[in-house]
Amino acid sequence: MNIRLNRFPGGVFKALTLSYDDGRSHDKRLVSILNRYGIKATFHLNSGNLDQPDYIASAEIADLYAGHEISVHTVTHPFLNEQPEESIAWEITEDRKRLEALAGYPVRGMSYPYGAYNERVIRQLPAHGIEYSRTVHSTGQFAMPQRPLEWHPTCHHKEMLRYGEQLIAMKGDKPWTRSMSLLYVWGHSYEFNDEDNWDELEAFSQMMAGQPDIWFATNAEILDYQQALQALRFSADRKLVRNPSAIPVWISADDVLVKIEPGALKKLG
Repeated sequence: MNIRLNRFPGGVFKALTLSYDDGRSHDKRLVSILNRYGIKATFHLNSGNLDQPDYIASAEIADLYAGHEISVHTVTHPFLNEQPEESIAWEITEDRKRLEALAGYPVRGMSYPYGAYNERVIRQLPAHGIEYSRTVHSTGQFAMPQRPLEWHPTCHHKEMLRYGEQLIAMKGDKPWTRSMSLLYVWGHSYEFNDEDNWDELEAFSQMMAGQPDIWFATNAEILDYQQALQALRFSADRKLVRNPSAIPVWISADDVLVKIEPGALKKLG
């Protein structure tokens, strides 16, 4: 039996996630556009800048980002690779505490300020409750994260229309083309304002919203689903599978789509 862990929720093989840094006031317009089209994003916030001119107010956080995800971007936006370990710990943990108090849920991810990090920074993250962290190294690939604490995006939003068209063009009409394909777009909301290209975000969002075979998710939802797939337990003959997670997952078994409910033991074939 050919079993492949190659499907997102609903059995689709394509997904989209967006990631925006800093918590600038232009997030309001960005969120309103995304909400109109049902697209999800993760917002990495510097808690030390909240309530400052041109930044989001603390009192707005919960309502503004509802349905999306709030994530760490440190308190003061330093170059983490140049910080002593004590400063790294404070920047991350304190940002988590402040954001969790505003969001009302555990904050689990982050993005690296200035894209600056090294192995010393990465090693610290799990101890501070960080499960993933986005870089600014765009790969041009539609890959799932292999190393979540060094999660490389597909592209900056300047290129989102081109890569969005490529994702839509993936039809999966052959079994070997049905691999999990994730378009990960990153950027800053103020860039749309500075470059006066909000119309590109509108065009991208409208284009993606019309695609029924693309799953829209936050960064954490992508990671949770990937971990749930990897947590599946199969019998030695691969005819039985148990899903120990709390969410349903979809797989392919001899190219047949199979849904496995949370906590369920399912017979295959």
